Amino acid sequence: MLRPFFIINAVLIFFMTCSSAYTASSNTTPEKKTIVITSKTLTADNRNNTAVFEGSVVAKTGDITMHSDKMSVFYDNSENSIDTIHATGNVKVHKNERALFSDKAVYFDADEKIVFTGNPKAIEGNNIISGTKIIFYFKDDRAVVENSKIVLQNKEELK
Repeated sequence: MLRPFFIINAVLIFFMTCSSAYTASSNTTPEKKTIVITSKTLTADNRNNTAVFEGSVVAKTGDITMHSDKMSVFYDNSENSIDTIHATGNVKVHKNERALFSDKAVYFDADEKIVFTGNPKAIEGNNIISGTKIIFYFKDDRAVVENSKIVLQNKEELK
């Protein structure tokens, strides 16, 4: 029997790390919040330690929402831990005026990072950062953008 807390914790970890990427303070531990996940189907496979959400996946916790066509959670049942989370197809993570779009996002628990590929772009207000790959390192509170292009809007121009 699949333990439901694995699935919820997996997505919660993902959102907690996304949340910490948006905060300036890396010394505070994000508090656990209720998460609501909806999808057309959920397939849980204990033998392979996976849980797959498919069809209009929406995961929401606090003020962070993630949308994707499919979300696969890979966990280690013996360690009660999450290994990776793969979100594919029309990935969008947003919080307030910040949003990140890509075709694919993979969260790696061991490395405490998330990698966005497939036309990734981050938007905050009118500013846009894009590249071939955007990697967020949560422990270090830093990002690496490969083949970057940055468009910064002058606030005076917008008036």
